[in-house]
Amino acid sequence: MALYEHLLIARQDISAQAVDALATHLKTIVEGEGGKVEKQEYWGLRGLAYRIKKNRKGHYVLLNINAPSGAVIELERQLKINEDVLRFITVKVDQFDVSSNKNRRDDNDGTRAKPEGEATEEAA
Repeated sequence: MALYEHLLIARQDISAQAVDALATHLKTIVEGEGGKVEKQEYWGLRGLAYRIKKNRKGHYVLLNINAPSGAVIELERQLKINEDVLRFITVKVDQFDVSSNKNRRDDNDGTRAKPEGEATEEAA
């Protein structure tokens, strides 16, 4: 089975619970075709770079999928029918990447390199 990153943008006027229900429905589709959703991330309501179907914002959802190609084809077919989905993209990847900004901040543990010229408390 192959690894895929699937990102979808849902309409702004549906609730976050409806977006979560949509993602759960997509998860059942993938599992029904013999695949598995490794991770599901809701990125929230974000502004779009340009209007899509009269929407200025959209709910972003990322799915990391480990599935055969038939499952992805069926997933995309279902998304084309759904009126709540503005855009989607599926990309085949070699391995999953850490994508959440929160996770990157947690890995840093508050220890960041200070830029040159920034005064420290000890020097003052």
